[in-house]
Amino acid sequence: MVDKLDPEHYPFEDATVYLPEGTPQLPTRSYTVTLSPHLIYSKSRLLPTLVASKVYRQLEFQAVGSWWIHRPSGVDGTSVLYRVPGSREDVFADDIISVKSKRTLMRFLRHIGKPPPDNDSEAEEENLAMSLPEYLTSKFQVPAELHEPLLSLSLSQASPGQTSAEYAVPRIKRHLASIGVFGPGFGSLLAKWGGGSEISQVGCRALAVGGGVYVLNAGVESIYNLHQSDNGDDMRVQLHLSNDETIKTKFLVGSNWDLPGQGRPACDKVARSITVVSSALESLFPVTAEGGPIPAGAVVVFPGSSFDQSDDLPPVYLLVHSSETGECPPGQCDVSHAGAGGQSLIESAVHRLLQTNAEPDAKVLWSLRYTQLGLSSNGANAHSSKFEGPSSNILCFPPPSLDLGFDDALIDRVKEVWKSVMGDEANEQEFMNFEEREHADDDD
Repeated sequence: MVDKLDPEHYPFEDATVYLPEGTPQLPTRSYTVTLSPHLIYSKSRLLPTLVASKVYRQLEFQAVGSWWIHRPSGVDGTSVLYRVPGSREDVFADDIISVKSKRTLMRFLRHIGKPPPDNDSEAEEENLAMSLPEYLTSKFQVPAELHEPLLSLSLSQASPGQTSAEYAVPRIKRHLASIGVFGPGFGSLLAKWGGGSEISQVGCRALAVGGGVYVLNAGVESIYNLHQSDNGDDMRVQLHLSNDETIKTKFLVGSNWDLPGQGRPACDKVARSITVVSSALESLFPVTAEGGPIPAGAVVVFPGSSFDQSDDLPPVYLLVHSSETGECPPGQCDVSHAGAGGQSLIESAVHRLLQTNAEPDAKVLWSLRYTQLGLSSNGANAHSSKFEGPSSNILCFPPPSLDLGFDDALIDRVKEVWKSVMGDEANEQEFMNFEEREHADDDD
C-alpha cells in the first residue's frame, strides 16, 4: 500500500506501508508509534520544564540502556553487535579494547569530562575546526577502531569524515555527563506509550484542565485579513477551519505546514522507517550497572563502513523499543530507524539485526517507510531557525530538528513565542510554571 503525502501540507513525504506476503494484518489498537522518535538525555532542559509544569505526573519515563555498534567479526563474513562503552567503568571492564587503546581513550574522556574553568582567563580556546577522526587522532592518538563507536555516542547522522569535532565533542560530553543522573547505568530516557506524542497528549490534557480548548482533526483552511477587535484595542486574525468553523484570535501560532500561504520551508531530509519485528530481542536490553533498571530502549548503530568499504556512507541508527514501552505486544519489538543514506541501507540494517540478534525464525511483521523533512543539526540549514510570519500576530515556528536527541533549542523557541503572546505581562519565572491542578476536577 502506498500513501503519497503532499509535502506542502505535511513534514513527511513518500510514505509506504510494507506488509510481508502471508502476514496477517496487525491489530492496530495494540500498537503506538511515533513518526519522529528521539531520546531525551538526563541533562536535557526538557525534564525540569516538565517538572515545573507539573505534567510529569502523568508521564512514565523508561531507561535507554546500551549503545550497540555493528562490526564484522572475522574472515568468515559473520558479524556481531559490540556494546559501546558508555562510561569509564565500561572502558575498564571491556575485554575487547587493548590496554594501550584504553589509555588513549581515557585521556580523551578525562579531557571532555573536565568542569568548565572558573574564569575566562583560565579558558583555553580549543581548535575543533576539523573532522572528528582528525581530532581524535591528532590530539589524543585514539586508534581508528574506536572512532565509529565514539561517533555513535554523538548521534551524528553524517559519515565520520563529514562530522566535525565542533559538532560531535559537545554531544559525546552530553552523553557521558547524563549517565547516572537518574539511576546507575543509563543516561537517556524515553516516554512510555509513544515518546514525544505522549508528552504532547499530556500537554493537551493540562490545557483542558487549565481552561483551554483543543479540537481534533481541524486544521487552518484559510487566514483572513486582520480585523479590529470589538473594543478597538487590538487586532484579531480571522481563521476558517477545515471543519467549516470560523474563529477570531489575537495570535496565531503554528508551523509552515499548519499555516496556509507560508510556503514550503528550506529543509533537510532523512529517511525513516518504523518496523515491528517478531522477536523480543532480549539480549539488547541487559542491566548495565548493579542496581540499575532493566532498560526498555537500546540504540543499535550500523556504520556506513559496515555496508561498503567506503567511509563516506552515513550510519544507520536503530532505536529499539521493547514491549515494556507499551508500543507493541509482548514478544515483539518496535524498531525506529533513521539514516541519511536512504531506505535501502535501513532495510539492510534491519535484516542484519535480525540475523545477529534474534531467534532463527524472527521476521518483519509490518513496516512504515517514509521521509521526514526538517533541520539537520549539522546540516546546511541548521541555523535557519528564526520566526517568520506575515504580521506580528502570526508566529511561525521553523521546521523541527531531525536530531535523534531531543533538541533543547525548542524550549527557547517556545519561550520566545510565549513572550510575544504575553507582552508586558511576561515574567521569566512564570514560563511553564503552572498552578497546582492535582485536584482541579475532584468535584466531578
